[in-house]
Amino acid sequence: MACMTTLIIVRHGNTFEKGETPRRAGARTDLPLTETGRSQGRAIGQWLKTNGYYPEAVYCSQLQRTKETAEQALQEAGYKEPVFPLAIFNEVDYGPDEDLPEDAVVARLGEQALHDWDKKAIVPDGWLFDPQKCIEDWKNFASHIVEDKQDCVMVATSNGVARFAPYITGDFEAFSRDHSIKISTGAICVLKYDNGRWSVIDWNVKPTC
Repeated sequence: MACMTTLIIVRHGNTFEKGETPRRAGARTDLPLTETGRSQGRAIGQWLKTNGYYPEAVYCSQLQRTKETAEQALQEAGYKEPVFPLAIFNEVDYGPDEDLPEDAVVARLGEQALHDWDKKAIVPDGWLFDPQKCIEDWKNFASHIVEDKQDCVMVATSNGVARFAPYITGDFEAFSRDHSIKISTGAICVLKYDNGRWSVIDWNVKPTC
């Protein structure tokens, strides 16, 4: 029988309080979740349980916001799996824009560069990030969980890294034409492997807190 594997990718919850000026928090800015962010994590857990998803392996980045999100989700769902941090899921290092407010980032890069990042995953000048490595990391990870015959795996990561996951389908260009590759905080993406190929089943699903 052919193996069918589900890969659930979640973006971490909020790290800025309501009314606080958001900053571009990347690989070198290790922020905890706010209470709203923890609620978003719990909403992910409710969604998992309601939709019948039981991850047999759970991964996150080395940043506390992703680990907290995964832990809140698992606790809410009543699942006992440990959460394993992997460096491949660390957020983008934003170089000179790291931890700066968005208006300062726009002033340096211009709106077009950020539009290209959010629509086409083109990395802006100065950011310390190798998109090809990220793509290969996703492909290798996806191959690994299929080879291990895992039914369901969850990854908690960040927006900059998660947007490259659709490359495992083999047609990122078509996907990015039809979808926003930018993912909301606390949102869920579901990809499935069946009959020798990966497909995106759900993208940027926002469960109710």
